[in-house]
Amino acid sequence: MISRRPFTVLAVLGTVGVLLAGCAGTPSVRWHDDAPAKGTEAPDAALPAATWKPCPEVAGETLGEQPPDRVRYDCATIQVPKDWTSPSDGETLDIALLRARSQRLRPGRHVGSLVINPGGPGGSGVDTAIYLSLTLPFEILRNFDIVGFDPRGVGRSSPVECFSNPDTDAMIAAEPDPVSKREFDRTVELTKEMIGDCQDKYGEDLKYFSTEQTARDIDAIRQAVGDRRLTYLGYSYGTLLGAVYAKLFPNRIRAMVLDGAVDPSKDEIEGSEGQAAGFERAFGNFAAWCEERGRGRCPAGPDARATVRRLLDKSRGEPLSGSDGREATAGWVLSAVVYTMYVQEWWPRLADALAQLDRGDPDGIFQIVDTFNERDTDGDYPNSFEMLTLVNCVDEPKSPAVSEVRRRLQERWRREHPMFGAPLALSILGCAVWPVDHDPYPYGRAEGAPPILVIGTTGDPATPYEQAGALAKLLGTGILVTYRGEGHTAYPKPGCLNDVVDDYLIDLKIPRSEVTC
Repeated sequence: MISRRPFTVLAVLGTVGVLLAGCAGTPSVRWHDDAPAKGTEAPDAALPAATWKPCPEVAGETLGEQPPDRVRYDCATIQVPKDWTSPSDGETLDIALLRARSQRLRPGRHVGSLVINPGGPGGSGVDTAIYLSLTLPFEILRNFDIVGFDPRGVGRSSPVECFSNPDTDAMIAAEPDPVSKREFDRTVELTKEMIGDCQDKYGEDLKYFSTEQTARDIDAIRQAVGDRRLTYLGYSYGTLLGAVYAKLFPNRIRAMVLDGAVDPSKDEIEGSEGQAAGFERAFGNFAAWCEERGRGRCPAGPDARATVRRLLDKSRGEPLSGSDGREATAGWVLSAVVYTMYVQEWWPRLADALAQLDRGDPDGIFQIVDTFNERDTDGDYPNSFEMLTLVNCVDEPKSPAVSEVRRRLQERWRREHPMFGAPLALSILGCAVWPVDHDPYPYGRAEGAPPILVIGTTGDPATPYEQAGALAKLLGTGILVTYRGEGHTAYPKPGCLNDVVDDYLIDLKIPRSEVTC
């Protein structure tokens, strides 16, 4: 399964950047956050402050070990209106927060909270805040509380749970490019069944899990942590959340960094086709990496594209069984390829898994996919798949018909993007059968907002680099920061990128023009 707005891989937060890239930039100026607010935004609502309680056990569970003493972890739950268009109707949802505070926080010089979102839709900001509390640059941790939240419907925040574990397994295992009508119809029926389970359980309430509703939740979080203005770091889909917040509340922003940009102006079809091209480009870079190293240092062999095609064909005819009994169908194999394109440090892992599969052992393929999807040893998934489908489909003004996916998109994209085009076309099926009302998000110029940093990685497969420049221009106050490298999202990376972002977040120093790191 390939999603239109995929997750930021949490593993990337624990890896050390191998390239200490240089930086070509310009001098900085300072944005004054005490400038008077302009515009017509309503005053802050009378929302209670967060009540924090120590929760080191949450950090320990996420990390799988005792959390370090140098960081204090506190948790809180706030309530927000289920429907921000009718906030007084009394119906609410819970939003879970986690605050990570370094023991080395500068006394008396605390800047405030850095609110983060890891992407998805469906990623847990609570878990990500824990990882970032150990991986962000020292100066950021000295100056900010790191505040993560599970967006409405995700994880610990009034979760939406309606996809069964067997159905999720079946969706990943499904043929990624069904040529026959029978195979295609089988995927459509499974998709309808899973969407139908959600509709039966939640009905019209599904429409409240939109990006705009979540962006308004972020403003409630800003108030709950006691910040006059928001300091925000969003990855991948989190950049879309940030862009919508900037449109709704431009004068409530202190600083905003959007890494792995989603272009809000692209509809579902445009976004998915752009991703198909992005993954083709990223896989081409992986294949070139293998060719350069040869079989001795890339077990997948010097022609990685031919290896993957051969193994996909073999998995279609005679899928191998893993140690837990699952069959490594073409869906599992392609998913492993897709997910390792997110993080360059995972390329050797993919090469090893492909070589193992070629020798008759598919467990390496399953381990990659399970790690990315957070599937545990009991076969349980978090509810990220539900939220990915739900938010994307509720956000869309209008979805394509199933016949359009089959007759126009799948065939054309297969020709133009041979490995990833048809699977990306199939990823639209969830919205093609979506039965609930849509709630499109607002986007456009953030009039009155301060300068916003928009980071694009040149080799990013999931949010192709071109979208970063488009988002920076669309916001009106965006400043493009280019990171020359591979993988999905970039910050933190030692050297130029950290210097630019840290100076901006801490001291509000902004580049006079675009920066390349």
